[in-house]
Amino acid sequence: MSRIGKQPVAVPAGVTITVDAENVLTVKGPKGQLSQAIDRDITVVIGEGSVTFTRPTDQIRHRAMHGLYRSLVNNMVKGVTEGFKKELELVGVGFKAANTGNLLDLSLGYSHNIIIEIPSELKVATSNEKGQNPKVFLEGIDKQLIGQVAAKLRSLRKPEPYKGKGVKYAGEILRRKAGKSAGK
Repeated sequence: MSRIGKQPVAVPAGVTITVDAENVLTVKGPKGQLSQAIDRDITVVIGEGSVTFTRPTDQIRHRAMHGLYRSLVNNMVKGVTEGFKKELELVGVGFKAANTGNLLDLSLGYSHNIIIEIPSELKVATSNEKGQNPKVFLEGIDKQLIGQVAAKLRSLRKPEPYKGKGVKYAGEILRRKAGKSAGK
C-alpha cells in the first residue's frame, strides 16, 4: 500500500470538497477555489473532516496515481486555506526587478529588459533594497502554477557555477566550482 496514498487528507473548517459525476474534485476555501480531474480508477471517499483515496488493484499505474492524487488534493486544501509563496533572488551586478500590476520587468544583464506577464491567479511583488540582491515574490493558491512560473523566471538566467550570478530561489544552495586560478 502507498504510504502517502493511504493517509487521509485533513479538511479544516471552512473548506468544502465535492466530487461530480465526471470525477472532478473541487476544493473551495477562504482564499479561492481549485479543481482537479481524478482518474476514474481511483475512488474518492469524503468523510467528516477528511478525504481518503483507494485504488482497485496493485498495478504499477494504480499505485503511482494513488499517492499522486492524495498529494495533489492535500496541496489544494493547503492552497485554499494558507496559500503558497515562492521567493526568487537576482544575483549579479546591475540586475533589477520591477513590477506594475502583473507585468514583471527584469533587467538580467542582457542588452534588453525582459518583460513577463504573470498569470492573473498569482500576485507578484518585487523589492530592490540597497545593499541586498533584488527579490521577486510570487504568491497564490495553486502550487503547480507558482512552481511553473518560478521555474520559468529562473530559466531566463540560470545561476552559473563560478560566481553564482543569475536568478535563484531564495535559500537555494549552489554548487560552486573553482576557477582557472585554482590549479596554480
